[in-house]
Amino acid sequence: MATDHIRYDVLARDALRGVLRRVLTDAAEHGLPGEHHFFITFLSTADGVKLSPRLLAQYPEEMTIILQHQFWDLVVSEDRFEVGLSFGGIPERLVVPFAAIKSFLDPSVKFGLQFEPSDEAAETPTANLPAVPAAPSLSVPAPATAAESKDESKDEPAKPSEGAEVVRLDRFRKK
Repeated sequence: MATDHIRYDVLARDALRGVLRRVLTDAAEHGLPGEHHFFITFLSTADGVKLSPRLLAQYPEEMTIILQHQFWDLVVSEDRFEVGLSFGGIPERLVVPFAAIKSFLDPSVKFGLQFEPSDEAAETPTANLPAVPAAPSLSVPAPATAAESKDESKDEPAKPSEGAEVVRLDRFRKK
């Protein structure tokens, strides 16, 4: 098998992260159009991620945030985004490098992106991640049925209805 000196996997991953960057930039400038909303899962201990000690203790490995109704001050730069969210009624400011993102989902249009950790995110000492990233994949999870959602909620503790909600993307995957 020939050696890939061009690193198509890295080029594809970076291009798909560019899609995510563009979508968040548009949301920062114009708000979320229609019913669009985003589920973003990221490694909470990756280099450059900034979370409060409270959130880091609650989500020591990975965290999923939802950008829908109650977020503010979304700022997108070349390598990261920053956003204000409320967790249990407590406002928080999060900084998330694009290299730390594991998945992005817009369930309103059944569009999703899934990323393998990049080299920068994999250097985190607490994460046991592969050193060479695999190519990113497009995934469009099927929405959960009401019965599946009901079963999922039995396993999870009740969450406050105010502010952002951290969820597992498993509830959107077909079982």
